[in-house]
Amino acid sequence: MENGTHYRTCHLCEAMCGVAIEVKDGHIASIKGDEDDPLSHGHICPKAVALQDLHEDPERLRKPVRRTADGWQEMEWDDAFDLVADRLHSIRREYGRNSIGAYLGNPNVHNHGSLVATMPFLRALGTQNRFSATSNDQLPHMLASLEMFGHQILFPIPDIDRTELFICIGANPMASNGSLMTVPDFRGRLKALRARGGKMVVVDPRRTETGKLADEFHFIRPGTDALLLMAMVRTLFEEDLVNLGHAEPWTRDVDLIRLASLGFTPEAVSEHTGLPAADIRNLARQLATTQRAALYTRMGTSTQAFGGVATWLAYVLNILTGKLDCTGGVMFSQPAIDLIALGGMSGQRGHFAKRFSRVKKLPEFGGEYPSSTIADEILTPGEGQIRAFVTVAGNPVLSSPNGGRLDEAFSGLDFMVSVDYYLNETTRHADVILPPTAGLERSHYDLIFSMLAVRNTAKYSPALFDAGKDTRHDWQILLELAHRLEKKRKGGRLPVRAELGWRAFKQIGPDPILDMMLRAGPYGADIGRARGLVQPAVDLVMDILPERHPLRGLAKLSPLNRSWQDLPKGLSINALKQLPNGVDLGPLRPCMPGRLFTRDGKVNLAPRRYLNDLGRLHSLLSAPSPEGLLLIGRRHVRSNNSWMHNNQRLVKGKERCTLMIHPQDAARCGLQAGDSAEVASPAGRIVLPVEITDDIMAGVVSVPHGWGHHRDGTRQSVAVAHPGASINDVISDQETDPLVGTSVLNGQTVNVKVWRAERSRKLA
Repeated sequence: MENGTHYRTCHLCEAMCGVAIEVKDGHIASIKGDEDDPLSHGHICPKAVALQDLHEDPERLRKPVRRTADGWQEMEWDDAFDLVADRLHSIRREYGRNSIGAYLGNPNVHNHGSLVATMPFLRALGTQNRFSATSNDQLPHMLASLEMFGHQILFPIPDIDRTELFICIGANPMASNGSLMTVPDFRGRLKALRARGGKMVVVDPRRTETGKLADEFHFIRPGTDALLLMAMVRTLFEEDLVNLGHAEPWTRDVDLIRLASLGFTPEAVSEHTGLPAADIRNLARQLATTQRAALYTRMGTSTQAFGGVATWLAYVLNILTGKLDCTGGVMFSQPAIDLIALGGMSGQRGHFAKRFSRVKKLPEFGGEYPSSTIADEILTPGEGQIRAFVTVAGNPVLSSPNGGRLDEAFSGLDFMVSVDYYLNETTRHADVILPPTAGLERSHYDLIFSMLAVRNTAKYSPALFDAGKDTRHDWQILLELAHRLEKKRKGGRLPVRAELGWRAFKQIGPDPILDMMLRAGPYGADIGRARGLVQPAVDLVMDILPERHPLRGLAKLSPLNRSWQDLPKGLSINALKQLPNGVDLGPLRPCMPGRLFTRDGKVNLAPRRYLNDLGRLHSLLSAPSPEGLLLIGRRHVRSNNSWMHNNQRLVKGKERCTLMIHPQDAARCGLQAGDSAEVASPAGRIVLPVEITDDIMAGVVSVPHGWGHHRDGTRQSVAVAHPGASINDVISDQETDPLVGTSVLNGQTVNVKVWRAERSRKLA
């Protein structure tokens, strides 16, 4: 790599921060924020500076390794591919296609090459036992988007750069940089919000980094967000504050929402939520009477027992108060590569509950079962039992509930392969590990988070460093395995046309596909004077062909769609290479109802599956108070899941894996500053330092996620030196939201006691 400054997008979290990387003599000399990046404007968080450490980490695997009686041994790539394909094929042939399980981790969505190759690989595996981080994260948002707007990834994004009121419930964008709202430099945007006379309200069981900056903060008891939101809905109807604005003609079933809210008055839910009825009413009034306002919810509301209903109600509140598709409200992005429209054209809008998992009967979503049932499907004998497993850039032992049970399950598999460049808590169970290149060794375009950004931008970055001849990108690994599995399934040979297709796919890679999608998208090819000749034909196709006709779909996607005629044009990979800082494509724009994918072209405000779950929510009003303390997770700005903890820059400093506990609860449990506490549940127990603080609600304790690097067999010395404890070792995999299937990661009960005193008694 030549000396000089190179511009990229950081791929280590959701923020899409632009970075300027100075290279000298083949090494990184510095990493700074790119002030000319159209989205982040020079902002970066600590994770971006750690890109160098990840790239240079000597413990990062660079060649395939195989488990042997004498330890891990390196392999040649062809030998590794042969071994993996042979073992997976033989297990599938003996036990059936569903005897193989597959798990996709969070980093895959930051990598366009992996996204392009994943579907061919999963088709070649042929299994229905597919899992991912989705069911431990954003699944309720995807289901609400599917049910209400007709497409699983049509997410309403807060237009935070123009709003005057930002209500944030169960989210911490100061640490996460958004999450389903890509928003680098949240602090700077909050300052701008206040400068134009706006305010931020935060509702959370913990006074988070975001909560500490709020103009108005409210504690709420974990798991009761749906009660709060339904009481806000009730207030809107009681006080005649419902006003859908321009969404009224294309929104249906408002009366069903009014009827559904009966019985959920602020007074009825106040004791359960911990919020006074007057505060609940005031929240509803502020949202309704502020012209430019947005209500935003995230992990705290998603991953709880009523995550499905809570997420749906947040969407409902934005719609009832006229904030949908309006400047300063919640809007839909128009990315340069419109995966939403592409999926809609091909009929891939998403699906839910077409089948159910073998053991717990949990619903699939988009072909995936909830991750909370992975261990069940491995440990429970019978037809369809998982006997082999594939993980791709995932560490479910630390990121999914009941990590101890997953440890047991993975250790008993007939075969396991991991596509990962670390020997970590999950991959230590693998028979073969296939390490892909690191992020700076491959090109980068953010397909997914561009769809979630608070402003439309586009940026392409070539590989910064040569990966070397004896390495493989993740897309090359997945396509090579898929090709070999397909040949074995067909008896050793493929038809000539299919064989040529596979070879061409593996040779061209993802970038030409990316380029084609850029050129064909809303900001794509500018045909200049020829537009006058071609435009009438496109208009005719749009006018006369049925909505679902393929040609109409292509015309709708093309740059010649008149809906996009005022958008900038001419995007391609070559064009973006000439703009290394990225290109600004403008703010979010109203686009409804044309962007809806529902059958009747209207927002489905009251899907029946949500209405049917309200009886369960109503029963919460008469439920007894839980025994024990309620456990919630948390995230730090220096940590985005477990794969960053082998980085000294990110783990140095004060201990961050602590048990946050309120002074009243600490006194009741006999805990003092400097103590360690044992946190126990039916799933297991963990021990970690105590942090006594009134920043957390009484009756609630918090443990950060992603830690727990104490297990034997990993090869991550920095992480092992800062092991922490895994919150998922005390979270049961038996508790899920029955509506969606999402893991209940927030609101499970635990018992807390002094660990030091317990140890002393045992020693005595």
